[in-house]
Amino acid sequence: MIPRRVVAVTVALFFTTFQAHTAETPAERPETKADTYELLNLFGDVFERVRADYVEQASDEQLIEAAVNGMLSSLDPHSGYMSAKRFDEMKVQTQGAFGGLGIEVTMEGGLVKVVSPIDDTPAFKAGLQPGDLITNIDGEPILGMTLPDAVDKMRGPAGSNIRLTIRRADREPFDVTLTRSVIKIKSVRARLEGKVGYIRISSFSEQTDVGLQEAIDDLKKQANGQLQGIVLDLRNNPGGLLTQAVAVADDFLEQGEIVSTRARKPEDAQRFNAKPGDLAAGLPIVVLINGGSASASEIVAGALQDHGRAILLGTKSFGKGSVQTIIPLSGHGAMRLTTARYYTPSGRSIQAVGIEPDILVEQARIEALKTDPNARREADLRGALDNPRAPASTPPGSAAPTMPPGAPAGTPPAGRAPGSTPEGGDVEEAAEPAAEKSAVDYQLARAFDLVRGLSLFSARTGTAH
Repeated sequence: MIPRRVVAVTVALFFTTFQAHTAETPAERPETKADTYELLNLFGDVFERVRADYVEQASDEQLIEAAVNGMLSSLDPHSGYMSAKRFDEMKVQTQGAFGGLGIEVTMEGGLVKVVSPIDDTPAFKAGLQPGDLITNIDGEPILGMTLPDAVDKMRGPAGSNIRLTIRRADREPFDVTLTRSVIKIKSVRARLEGKVGYIRISSFSEQTDVGLQEAIDDLKKQANGQLQGIVLDLRNNPGGLLTQAVAVADDFLEQGEIVSTRARKPEDAQRFNAKPGDLAAGLPIVVLINGGSASASEIVAGALQDHGRAILLGTKSFGKGSVQTIIPLSGHGAMRLTTARYYTPSGRSIQAVGIEPDILVEQARIEALKTDPNARREADLRGALDNPRAPASTPPGSAAPTMPPGAPAGTPPAGRAPGSTPEGGDVEEAAEPAAEKSAVDYQLARAFDLVRGLSLFSARTGTAH
């Protein structure tokens, strides 16, 4: 229990803080001071009445923390109070590991809105999507809860189950049962597909920039110096640390502004600039974004777009253009306070607007169309001219490649797949599961095509990367 004198000190502290602020605006001091006295008296009256008459006894700490959280959460969806326990969990999360469902959420219309599920987590595997609204947790309605309350209910011991009721735009509400687990995030994943490097950044934690640099080094080694370009996938990336977003953008920029932040006081404005050194050495870069790309991922996308360093492909981003500062409160957790807006190098704020991609590509399902095996070609026409530069016919005495009975002209020999090369030839791309996955992902397939096209164009025109 917090003693009554602590409450009095808290109220006095509120007033002292107010006095320090109003000293800057003398003209408004008398009216504002009187209003503040009255409102602080109101707070004290309500606090005492709840302590004395509420149907169930509530601790002073619980009431004060709820009041503080209510004050902060009423400002915007991203400000709020964190208890000591939640503050510790947040610090662990930014280091790349935390317990829960693996989902980034915000509040909208009194419901919890999914910003993005994190790769390879229970939320991701259950098929939760950006924009989903969570209406109930284990049957209990969320309406009326604060976001921290809802998040606390979604947390729990690893291995325990939780049932979420989901409202999605294109279907009736439905339930999803997830099993909580300890989430260990590897924020950077990479692979080489043909001669194009694919780098997926799922969030911006303390190890993101280091992971990106290692990934680029590995891709260069795997490509044996023939890397054509990079696809940087920031889809469904909910953001994270501002410092890591700046570092990632700096990895691809030689100079210029990356992002600026502007607070209420002009003297608190900050500007972050790139240092010389492009890890991709000028190779073409395509950045994938969608409605789940928020905050730090929008900083990276906006900086690379404004500098013309990358082409953005996909759909419009989430539109979170504000900066939150974590302020520890001695012995009582911390407060998350929105302290600034950030701006891309061209001076645009994407708050509530988002970043438009250079090439709009909606996600789609790819369906292969069967070709007519009996379709006629020029070579099938009677009297068609010969091509003097066509490959020589099979030498006498050598075995010709076998063809399936009735196979049309142009069918590969038996035992070789279409597009493959004879033994000893140069295979440009291997048929690996990764390639099959990208073929299903329409946006990713278009991104690979774009990087290859840019690389070919540069090679043919002699344009330097």
